[in-house]
Amino acid sequence: MFLKLFRSILITAILFNSSVTIAATQNDWYRPTINTTWQWQLTGKINTNYNADVYDIDLFDTPVQTISFLKLSEKKVLCYFSAGSSEKWRPDFNKFNTASMGKSLSGWAGEKWLDIRSKNVRDMVSSRLDLAVTKGCTGVEPDNVDGYTNKTGFALTKNDQLNFNRYLANEAHKRGLTIALKNAGDLADELVDYFDLSVNEECHRYNECDQLAVFTQQGKPIFNAEYKFNKKICQQSLKENIRTIFLSRKLDDSSRKSCD
Repeated sequence: MFLKLFRSILITAILFNSSVTIAATQNDWYRPTINTTWQWQLTGKINTNYNADVYDIDLFDTPVQTISFLKLSEKKVLCYFSAGSSEKWRPDFNKFNTASMGKSLSGWAGEKWLDIRSKNVRDMVSSRLDLAVTKGCTGVEPDNVDGYTNKTGFALTKNDQLNFNRYLANEAHKRGLTIALKNAGDLADELVDYFDLSVNEECHRYNECDQLAVFTQQGKPIFNAEYKFNKKICQQSLKENIRTIFLSRKLDDSSRKSCD
């Protein structure tokens, strides 16, 4: 009886951003299913009113109070951050070494590709995972994990990317965090055993959903966002057990339609 009461007190403390934490035991993290529904909003005040099982929100910009409220509302919370690029507006930006930053991301001012082979970058990723734990996130959505297919300024190989992505997944799980593979469909076959779900942008539009099918084959969900509504996409999405929502490209909750 005492142990149950003690555990209840600890969990309540975590929800309200207490300094008390519970160390994750092996295999102790949330695992969504192919029927899990989701909402994705990275900018603006978070609309907490959707009937979705999982909310995917920004790690840095979302207040702890919002994360706590969502969890008390029986929602799971994925926290977004970029693992493969530096963003000059982030509070920890000055901790990246100059040597770790490469070419700018096309169309994204103030953002540069990172050398995912460097210890500095891996230390930064670990620090952000720690922040996700501190803020009470259920899991994480690390972005830009396909740098090897882009002009980064570094001679990154597929093996470099696989090693980094597996490092991300292992470090997240050590902390009891669920982790999503963001885009990177060409790596899905080799990474599905490490990641708990797929978060993808426009796999229907670009005919890339088949690459991700290994996730649903293992009972893991594919969370897909499309930016132009199409009823036929919903029909295909439901047939393939893909959780597709239609959003504004700004991911600001200015528009939303769900196929579920």
